[in-house]
Amino acid sequence: MTVAGHALPEGRYGKPRAKRSRRTTVVLIALGLLAGGGAAYLAYTNLGSAPIEAERISFGNQPDNRMQLVFDVTRQTPDRAAVCIVRTRGIDGGEGGRKEVYIAPGASSVRVTTVISSSSEPVTADVFGCSYQVPAYLSTGQPPTG
Repeated sequence: MTVAGHALPEGRYGKPRAKRSRRTTVVLIALGLLAGGGAAYLAYTNLGSAPIEAERISFGNQPDNRMQLVFDVTRQTPDRAAVCIVRTRGIDGGEGGRKEVYIAPGASSVRVTTVISSSSEPVTADVFGCSYQVPAYLSTGQPPTG
């Protein structure tokens, strides 16, 4: 074997590698493209726009450690009921109150107003999250037991 015009000692650097066949290169490129496409699909489905989103519009204190929260809900499937979890927070940042709010099927974008009771004086309120997985006790109109 020669490198830059100089002969290398025989057996010192091991056997020269066999050249990769064109078929192996094509298969490796195809597998790489498939893996990249799969990763892109998973990222799009998991990190793309959420099927239901909520945005806080305003909040204000009420008597007796309660807070009124106004928020907008936008959903991709307006014919399905949804639930949003809202909460208040105290001056220390801890959660003081939490409530599940039922969003009835209807328009794709709705404005919701609710009042949340808190165990301490609330200083802010926000929407923790929304989902289409509505608990049965919210959709039946029956109050929860226990």
